[in-house]
Amino acid sequence: MDAFAELPSVDLESVNSTSQLLTRTDRKYVVPLPDLGALVSGVRGLRVLEIDDRRAFRYESTYFDTTDLTSWAGSAHPRRRRWKVRTRLYADTGEQWLEVKTRSGRGETVKERMPCHSSSSEELSAEATAWVGERLVGAGVRGVDAGGLVATLRTAYRRSTLLLPDGGGRATVDGDLHWSSASGSVGLDGALVVETKSPPGSPGPLDRRLWALGHRPVRISKYGTGLALLTPELPRNRWHRVVTRDLAPALSIRQELPHDV
Repeated sequence: MDAFAELPSVDLESVNSTSQLLTRTDRKYVVPLPDLGALVSGVRGLRVLEIDDRRAFRYESTYFDTTDLTSWAGSAHPRRRRWKVRTRLYADTGEQWLEVKTRSGRGETVKERMPCHSSSSEELSAEATAWVGERLVGAGVRGVDAGGLVATLRTAYRRSTLLLPDGGGRATVDGDLHWSSASGSVGLDGALVVETKSPPGSPGPLDRRLWALGHRPVRISKYGTGLALLTPELPRNRWHRVVTRDLAPALSIRQELPHDV
């Protein structure tokens, strides 16, 4: 992440006030680490989030699903009413949130969240369960019992956040990505997951710079891809291309897995 050292900084209040973007268009890319310098140097006006002299922050997420993996299946076989439920821990500060992500009728990502005070990231409290159920019903997701959700996957990574100029949105750059579940653990070394978050409509300047460097949006979901990698009985289908072409050179097995990756 040394490429961010020369960028001007921006504080969290400014990021939140100018680029909340809870309703947005997301595009994801897998970018080799050596390309990061060319990426950020080619977009004028980029600023990087800095808090307490840090420009990269540790995130830990736990994903919740039904026992028959309804949420995962919604991503693996694209459905109109896709959803994700997760807790997110900002490991540097201890701040924790419960988040529900759904899709609007126009295909835009909608994220809602509430503070999470549970001492365990593996279980949802009664209050959290009720809140999740209300969010899912409000988004048109039917037939999901929020009380039956269980923890299925954990992720950890280091994230830097870029603020684009002129209201062009923001982007996150995730490195040292690590997935773990009851089946094993695998890491992504030497590659970054870049996600641009733009206002609905045209792509932003960072997307255009990525395209100029030969990178195109890929189908990757931290939850969907990670669970497919770690669970032998699940097909990779939707993520086969990104796993075999984009991720494979950078995958590092950190615990023995029950099948080849």
